[in-house]
Amino acid sequence: MATFEYEVVVVGAGPAGMCAGMYAGRSMLKSVVLERGFPGGELLNTEVIEDYIGFEHVLGHELAQKFQSHAEKFGAEIRTSTPVDTVQKRADGLFETTVENGDVYVSPTVIVTSGGTPIKLDVPGELEYAGKGVSYCAICDGAFYRGHTIMVVGGGDAACEEADFLTRYADKVYLVHRRDSFRASKIVQQRVFNNPKIEIIYDTVVDAIAGADGLMTHARIRHVKTGAERDLVATGIFIFVGFKPNTGILKDHVEHDASGYLITDAQMETSVPGLFAAGDIRAQLTRQVTTAVGDATTAAIAVEKFLTARKNRQPTPAAPPIRGARA
Repeated sequence: MATFEYEVVVVGAGPAGMCAGMYAGRSMLKSVVLERGFPGGELLNTEVIEDYIGFEHVLGHELAQKFQSHAEKFGAEIRTSTPVDTVQKRADGLFETTVENGDVYVSPTVIVTSGGTPIKLDVPGELEYAGKGVSYCAICDGAFYRGHTIMVVGGGDAACEEADFLTRYADKVYLVHRRDSFRASKIVQQRVFNNPKIEIIYDTVVDAIAGADGLMTHARIRHVKTGAERDLVATGIFIFVGFKPNTGILKDHVEHDASGYLITDAQMETSVPGLFAAGDIRAQLTRQVTTAVGDATTAAIAVEKFLTARKNRQPTPAAPPIRGARA
């Protein structure tokens, strides 16, 4: 076990984390980006990206490599295979970021970009056809299914909204829900009911996803009341059964919304001074690569100003009040 000192520790090396690392490097800050796996985050689970400005068509892993190279060019230190266990603020105002092997990174600021994790169905074929029919993001992948027949799984606002959205591309959308009614708000449900391209299948779960030649072709579904099984032909399945922000590493109370996403001010600072957040872990309207890197840009620049004020022993300029639910 060892202790390292930095001016800023960035947790996570997805688009937000690598962008924060790049800007921290450009600001000549002593910084490190800690990543449990390979740099890229959800980019590594996305086959093709067509909505990142400047790239009309780019593979997810290719864009991840470009982000990493760009960040490292400007001095970002990216440490992989370093899963973060905890982030905690000490009585002296410094943060201790502890990783799995016991090493501790001490810093006056932390930028958390650990994102979130889509809740999976955990059925056979889900992993095999990820990015090849299985998706967790309609905005990201919907355009690839123009003229297709696809499925959406879920019954909340996200599932109903995305099913309606996907009819812009698909000729037909099956909306599969395990209950006999939706949890979505009434106005969202009404859009689904009024959309002639959507066929609702209640009281049904997905037991398996199957395909041929590396692409999804159908899913095995089961009626939960009768037990009847059948194959539903579809070339894509969009899963919206929940999304969990990765906030479990934070040991201090941090203000968040009802779903657990961190609330920040305009400088991306949380309710804990010196703790910043960027990307999918933050409460916001949409979660895209573009918004992640925008958040990270703001957070890294705000960190530089925070550290300058700290060195000068001046109070950090007051930020707009944070509003939101408390734990």
